[in-house]
Amino acid sequence: MKFRLFLFVMFIGTVFFLTGCNSTGKSAAKPSEDPKIAAAKADAVKKIKAMIADKKAYTTEEIMPLYEQLDPIDIDFMLGQWKGGKFDAGKMPDPINWYGKRFNSRNNAEPLLARKPDGEIYSFSKWGMAQLRMVEYKGKVSATLIYDLKPIMDYFRKVDENTLIGLGDFKGNLTFFFHLTREEIKK
Repeated sequence: MKFRLFLFVMFIGTVFFLTGCNSTGKSAAKPSEDPKIAAAKADAVKKIKAMIADKKAYTTEEIMPLYEQLDPIDIDFMLGQWKGGKFDAGKMPDPINWYGKRFNSRNNAEPLLARKPDGEIYSFSKWGMAQLRMVEYKGKVSATLIYDLKPIMDYFRKVDENTLIGLGDFKGNLTFFFHLTREEIKK
């Protein structure tokens, strides 16, 4: 009988060890992030913020290594309205006067908000609505916007709590990077 009890206790201890739980049933603390990875991420955030602030044109080749260092985000983080910006220094034509994006729920997103000449913001519906899903890209699973009527996906990464960067993909062709800043909706 004692031997069976011993085996049972060993089994339970092994299960807790393999699942990362301590004797209280709570998850054990995860090891801290590698200092080199943390430093690279902090450097990427600093550089992306500087790029957003200086409004110069940047190429995909300049932005991609920084984007790859950033953390993924989940769908709940995305909810709300975001003001957009581009890394093209205003050189690319903007026929709709793009304003940003609005994420109402995982199944209801307005991928293109535009601004009328009088300043009113509206949903540019010619390309339809969109949905958010968690998708793997460049080894990280993150919130991704999938357009309803166009073969476009926007892959998002976190810069900080109110800023993110998106990578527009048109049917497997990386088309452009853009940034979004969270807005407070006035009620």
